[in-house]
Amino acid sequence: MLSDYRRIFSATGSLHFCTAGFIARVPLSMIGVAIVTMLSQFGGEYLLAGTVSATQAFATAAIGPQISRLVDRHGQRRVVVPAMVVSVAAICALVLCARYAAPVWTLYAAAAVAGCMPSMGALVRSRWAEIHRGSRQLLHTAYSLESLLDEVTYVAGPILAITLSTEVSAEAGPLTAAVLLAVGVLLFAAQRRTEPPVRPQPQRSKGWALRIPGLGLLVLTLTSVGATYGSVEVATVAFADAHHHKALSGLLLGVYALGSALAGVVFGAIRPRGAITRRLLVGVWAMAVATAPLVFAPGLAVLTGMLFVAGASIAPTLITTMELVSRLAPAARLTESITWIVSGLSVGVALGYGGAGWVADAAGASAGYWVPCAAALLAASTVFLALPRLTRASARSAGC
Repeated sequence: MLSDYRRIFSATGSLHFCTAGFIARVPLSMIGVAIVTMLSQFGGEYLLAGTVSATQAFATAAIGPQISRLVDRHGQRRVVVPAMVVSVAAICALVLCARYAAPVWTLYAAAAVAGCMPSMGALVRSRWAEIHRGSRQLLHTAYSLESLLDEVTYVAGPILAITLSTEVSAEAGPLTAAVLLAVGVLLFAAQRRTEPPVRPQPQRSKGWALRIPGLGLLVLTLTSVGATYGSVEVATVAFADAHHHKALSGLLLGVYALGSALAGVVFGAIRPRGAITRRLLVGVWAMAVATAPLVFAPGLAVLTGMLFVAGASIAPTLITTMELVSRLAPAARLTESITWIVSGLSVGVALGYGGAGWVADAAGASAGYWVPCAAALLAASTVFLALPRLTRASARSAGC
């Protein structure tokens, strides 16, 4: 059943760019919590630390598609290395500003510039799409692998950042993120053989990739999916705290991520059937149904099982969305298109953090789970209402 996972690496250089991309992707999951931990270690208020971290997150979501647009026009190596240099320099500046108690505005400015991190997930997926463009099954498996690696980074990255900034030094978390970003990007850029060629863009493709039919709807959907994911995390921490076992919140969230990761592995090993738009519809509605019981969890033991089931709906939805994007977007605009999806997901996660925290404070820990329920229902409703348009856009792109 897992033979397709071996087959995707049959192409020369595929293992190398996948590994380098993974190294370069870890900092994206580290930097937010690393900023919060560093500033709090230096005695800053959590409000300041949180807003500085949010500035970096929103800047990444806004700048990322523009960097990827340049990648589609000029090539990966020519763009990602300068973007990495700017981002690493900004992270170092942020550390210095924090260490020497520079004015608060300098923290926000450095955090915003640090948002120049290239979207490594989009860059790696673009290479997979180039290699396996002739086999939808292998591309499906490759995207499933990337989803699994995303889960690994978002579990390991924050743990690494917090441990470094609390056990080594306050600056260790952000600086390690900067080093990993530099090393990963340089190794990735060195893989010239698998770099997608720069394709000429026709006159009608001028402007943002969001104008591609169906892409905006998918970005909106993934924003809701991200809000579901982010709000589950905050609500789970609040729930564990309310039951006097806050230290177990990391384990609970690990179970949530494990459910997603295992589902992604299995989903990548099977051969999907039916129209891809209908598979997406099934995925988002499964997510909505699986998230609803969290509101009624009586305790931590039952919640653990519920989180595993709820997590199992995440990866298949993300994998299917990425596959649909690869069909809707022309090859000349694929990196930018994927990055818009990633940006929507990131913005949703940030909104989910804030929304679940506000509800949990106002109405209690269990009430915090109403936020992911609402977000998941919004994602499912969006795909349901947009299904005819997405189906037409998919059919039109298949006929091109």
